[in-house]
Amino acid sequence: MYLMRIGEPGAEKPVVRIDDETYVDVSDVVFDFDEQFFSSGALEGLGRLVDDRVAAGEISAFAGERIAAPIARPHQILCIGLNYSDHAAETGQAVPSEPILFTKSPNTLVGPNDEVRIPRGSTKTDWEVELGIVIGKRTSYLDDVDEARHAIAGFVCVNDVSERAFQTERGGQWSKGKSAETFNPCGPWLATPDEVGDVLGLNMWLDVNGTRRQTGSTSTMVFDPYFIVHYLSQFLVLEPGDLINTGTPPGVGMGFKPPIWLQPGDVMTLGIDGLGVQQQLVIAPR
Repeated sequence: MYLMRIGEPGAEKPVVRIDDETYVDVSDVVFDFDEQFFSSGALEGLGRLVDDRVAAGEISAFAGERIAAPIARPHQILCIGLNYSDHAAETGQAVPSEPILFTKSPNTLVGPNDEVRIPRGSTKTDWEVELGIVIGKRTSYLDDVDEARHAIAGFVCVNDVSERAFQTERGGQWSKGKSAETFNPCGPWLATPDEVGDVLGLNMWLDVNGTRRQTGSTSTMVFDPYFIVHYLSQFLVLEPGDLINTGTPPGVGMGFKPPIWLQPGDVMTLGIDGLGVQQQLVIAPR
């Protein structure tokens, strides 16, 4: 299934995408795609409901509604740094021997086509296309990597927008460069694992103003999604609906010589195989 949320901020409704033109409205039985939804196990039965409604012709057409992030505000957004060896090389850092963990504020989450606002005082705002993992059940101390597979509700496309000066020049605390408002566009949909196939064979890309900046594949991850979920579960409790950003391939702005930074008026367009396409207009600080 492909879970989506459509509607203006604060009035989003949960739907299930059938194709690019149509969806099934499930807002009468699902309040939202949030922690309560995932923890209840409702995802397992939702497919049957959708099949029944499709068979009954209960299908709606997209009509230009805003596409929101496919999950409601999560309990936490966890991120893995330097998880592609070629990205580590372009930043001049060593490939980590264990996953590097940092966090983003949950209120950074926005829709895939919402505007991205450069923060006040920013000089080095950057882009990062990433595969996101959405956790499907409360998880801690998983026994092995195979068990981690059953803890995953699905996968999403995310843009881990970053302010590099805040990240690396203001005390070395990455979260300060990751947590500005609008810094985590997500979607357009959450694809359940059965729709994704080989999660380690997904092409990913990002353009700025029509120029290709990032081209990569999840096949070059240092730590794969299942290892990451298992690993994180040894240190903290993962809650249903939590989002994990798993790192970016090379081609970020800081890797160019000279570096390229986002400016108001720039347009980022990005996508991952099977997870849809995003587009964000960059706007000036408040």
